[in-house]
Amino acid sequence: MIFMRYESFRGYLRMYPVTAGIIALNIVYFIIVALSGSTTDDYHLIRYGSFITITSIDPFGLIEPWRYVTSMFMHSGLMHLMFNMFSLLVFAPPLEHLLRKVRYGVFYLLCGILANAFVALMAVLLGDNAVHAVGASGAIYGVYGAFLYIALFRKAWLDEGSRKTVYTILIFGLIYSIITPQVSLWGHVGGGLAGFLLYSSFDRAMVRRKRIR
Repeated sequence: MIFMRYESFRGYLRMYPVTAGIIALNIVYFIIVALSGSTTDDYHLIRYGSFITITSIDPFGLIEPWRYVTSMFMHSGLMHLMFNMFSLLVFAPPLEHLLRKVRYGVFYLLCGILANAFVALMAVLLGDNAVHAVGASGAIYGVYGAFLYIALFRKAWLDEGSRKTVYTILIFGLIYSIITPQVSLWGHVGGGLAGFLLYSSFDRAMVRRKRIR
């Protein structure tokens, strides 16, 4: 089972520095926001960089594009933070190992950005007046999407238990996203699609390089 973590704290930092850095940034940002107000207050979160769109004025949030990134490191409440950081801690390291540090960092950021873009797109298509989103879950679902690609097209890389874990997480995650109003269904779907497609492009590029060698 590749999702079991046996490393010591120092070993984890040494082997997965990008994931550890992402977790640290999320925690530090949460503390900064919490020290100046409520982390569950939408207006306070908007002040500190949550992703927001207004369909009639700025449907894709391009007036302040930096929110596409800052919102990925913000969380609405301690439980939201803890749940997402646990997911990162457990599931992201194998992907960092596969993609290597720089490629993995780019992958993670792109998944979060594209998840927010998908949220904005769906708001336009569905006629929603506004969107407000925070959290690392879009990028985390990108990680899940990458493992879905691996489970389907690179089965030899995963043991049966790991493949079943990927399928279970995605099925229950989708159900939970549908039945829980506070959860961004389209952020999760967009992040998962982004991760699946991005990893497939990385995978094809790595295969081509191996053939050239």
